[in-house]
Amino acid sequence: MRYIKDVLKRSPLLNAILRPIYYKLQGGPTVCFDALTKDQIRNYVGKNDPVILEIGCNDGEDTLGFLQVFDNPKIYCFEPDPRAYRRFKQQLGHRLNVRIFNIALSDRNGEITFYQSGGNIGDFVQERPEGWDLSGSIYKPKNHSKMLPGISFPAEIQVPTKTLDTWCEEQSINSIDFIWMDVQGAERSVLSGGAVTLRKTRYLYTEYSNHELYEGQASLQEILDHLSTFTLVTRYPGDILLKNEHVATQ
Repeated sequence: MRYIKDVLKRSPLLNAILRPIYYKLQGGPTVCFDALTKDQIRNYVGKNDPVILEIGCNDGEDTLGFLQVFDNPKIYCFEPDPRAYRRFKQQLGHRLNVRIFNIALSDRNGEITFYQSGGNIGDFVQERPEGWDLSGSIYKPKNHSKMLPGISFPAEIQVPTKTLDTWCEEQSINSIDFIWMDVQGAERSVLSGGAVTLRKTRYLYTEYSNHELYEGQASLQEILDHLSTFTLVTRYPGDILLKNEHVATQ
């Protein structure tokens, strides 16, 4: 999904023509084509020192955005791909209010197979000299190559994994203001391993796809069904913003 967004962002005409047609055919909740901004996130969160979890942070581009709009956030980042993890460290350096964990969050503790992505995708290669690392997942690719033929999955590696609930217990995290999740089809596993954590999470922003790009990938409706205490704030092309009605106003 990241590749699709990047291509549409760089081609405004293609974006304007294809997006409304595509999402009209998909059905479901109405799609908002104005991207969620970091300023909007700040208004939703309503505080200057939020606790933010960025699950699937890649090289920290979004992390830098959070640092620009919040005065004193505490940001916990998760990135299983060692290539993106290294770029994150280079880009953000050492910051007291940002911690990154080189693990995958899932529905188990231990180790898990991670399917590394690669491929030759135009000028994006120059930005990622070690290879395309935006599409890797703990879920095995299924229809990904049909929709995005330029992306391959040349390697399988073992990475450490924890459930979100286990990690929060270890880190003594008692409440979360905002989760930003981009896990390439593994939403089901992350959510299943975070039932306790989600009850104390105010807002959740996550990718979705109604195409099974990865084996066992949850559809939009399946994600919504899983998050019974959350209501849909906005559906974007490939993303949704959800609010936990039990804790969002606390």
